[in-house]
Amino acid sequence: MNFVFDIDGTLCFDGKTIHETIIDALIELNADGHEVIFASARPIRDLIPVLPQQFKKGKLVGGNGCFISQNEKITANFFTSDLLQHLYAIIQQYQLTYLADGEWDYAFTGNTTHPIYQNINHSSAKNYSLLELQKVCKLVLFKPSLAIIDKLSRLPVSITPYKSEDAIDISPLGINKVYGLEKLHIRDFIAFGNDSNDQCLFEKAHFSVCVGNNDVRKYASLKITKEEVAKTIIKLKNQSQRYC
Repeated sequence: MNFVFDIDGTLCFDGKTIHETIIDALIELNADGHEVIFASARPIRDLIPVLPQQFKKGKLVGGNGCFISQNEKITANFFTSDLLQHLYAIIQQYQLTYLADGEWDYAFTGNTTHPIYQNINHSSAKNYSLLELQKVCKLVLFKPSLAIIDKLSRLPVSITPYKSEDAIDISPLGINKVYGLEKLHIRDFIAFGNDSNDQCLFEKAHFSVCVGNNDVRKYASLKITKEEVAKTIIKLKNQSQRYC
């Protein structure tokens, strides 16, 4: 069976590390013949550093589906130049702060204490201006008003709100984690997640697990605490045949 895992708030709770008990459960899952796939809002650039070594070259979905990596080969989806101009005009009009992810580098104008900024792999990527990036895969806007969200919803984009971070994630229309999995030819899976960007996983999974009390839990088969993650992975490993 394929097991798909979100990272932040699902396996990683400090933005930097995954607890050794969870790593051991993932290794046991993989050793038992199950495929372990990671699907995160983080671009591949920021996803790889937090993963255990044996999974860095595996199947990865980053940027909520904007990036796909397998055997260290990364492919990406981009906003069209016309759409990017519309987005840039909105940013300028409302003086919004943002994080824009290019193929590897990024453009950031927000507060450097924000958790999203803290998770950027600064050692391997550079902070450019938005116009210097040219190709942009994903855009995070900080503190957008409802009026701005309404204006953005009229454009051909997918919008994911992050209430706890007072931000929205914008990607090309139709791009999400399930899209990324389909590009990796993953259609049957068990999913672990915790936030609104995992709703699509929960809706498509044979069985789904929500970590924590986010509103997205209503779409999951099971709700657990972060302390229960490792044992739940092992439990589902042992029961996985019923979901095949």
